[in-house]
Amino acid sequence: MSDTRIKSTSITTPRPMRPMRPMRPMRPKRPKRPKQASTVEQSMEQSAEKNSPAPTAQPSARPAADPTAHPAARPTARPSAKAAAGFAALAAIGPATWGTTYVTTTELLPPDRPLLAAALRALPAGLILLALTRRLPSGDWWWKAAVLGILNFGAFFPLLFFGAYHLPGGVASTISAVMPLLVAGFGIGVLKVRPTRRTLLAGLVGVAGVALLVLRGSATVNLAGIVAMLTATTLMALAVVLSKRWGRPEGTSLLALTGWQLTAGGLVLAPIALTAEGLPGHFTGANIAGYTYLGIIGTALAYALWFRGIERLPASSVSFLGLANPVVATLAGLVILGQTLTVWQVAGLVLVLGSVALGQSRSKAPRARA
Repeated sequence: MSDTRIKSTSITTPRPMRPMRPMRPMRPKRPKRPKQASTVEQSMEQSAEKNSPAPTAQPSARPAADPTAHPAARPTARPSAKAAAGFAALAAIGPATWGTTYVTTTELLPPDRPLLAAALRALPAGLILLALTRRLPSGDWWWKAAVLGILNFGAFFPLLFFGAYHLPGGVASTISAVMPLLVAGFGIGVLKVRPTRRTLLAGLVGVAGVALLVLRGSATVNLAGIVAMLTATTLMALAVVLSKRWGRPEGTSLLALTGWQLTAGGLVLAPIALTAEGLPGHFTGANIAGYTYLGIIGTALAYALWFRGIERLPASSVSFLGLANPVVATLAGLVILGQTLTVWQVAGLVLVLGSVALGQSRSKAPRARA
């Protein structure tokens, strides 16, 4: 019986249960924001950003195109005022030497052969530069060099000499003084650069100054000469703008680029000159000296410096440097030919110099972005 109790007790008595761990309270789930509220909040933030000033924000739009740098070149900062003055001084050597062309032609070259003088200015100088640089155009620069060569030399020289022979020097110089205004006009369509009021004012002052400097009361007007001179000036202005737009191919020196253009223009001029005028019976020492000076100094060196100015300076600034041509021509006649200046010519000289100074760009170089 005792055995039965023990067994029964062992069966009916429950085992002690382990204490249960307390359950962790569940974190309440965050309510999801409705999409409508998020959109409203974003719109409010965007509106606040638009209305709030942002003094440190950089402008998203690029600054206006700078005619100083051609599109083919990598973007660089504008030169400082001191560097720009140096480039302008070197570029002005070109028009200054062109101002001695009239005296050189009348005193040293054989008479009545303007086309021959033009051909001998361009072709020998171009071939010499090609021999020195040993570089020919490639790709589309074959036709670009040909276009620039014809504009600067092949077409410009004959028209220039035709106008000079059919117009008084004062009338021809006055017509050529409109080049800054033509460059400003071509710059709108080709370079997408609008001329400033200062540029237009400087152009008008330059024309008035040249007129006072070189015109005479007895000057006669020839319609064919005016058309030729205006066409020549227009072609040179277009060449300045195209040179600014195309720049020069990478790795090509300015002497090589100048040689390409001189050779192209000389190849156009040579057959025309030989057919229309022919060669003189003999060349004197003075003739050889005159052709040498015009070819090396007045053409190869002068145009290389001129093209360098086009590359480094705004097209409008370079075009005003061309006004140095009539100034030097007048001073050369004063010193070499014994001419005199009137009060009106002195006033014109002052206006021309003021126009050149006024036409130079004074805009500051843009700051580099951080």
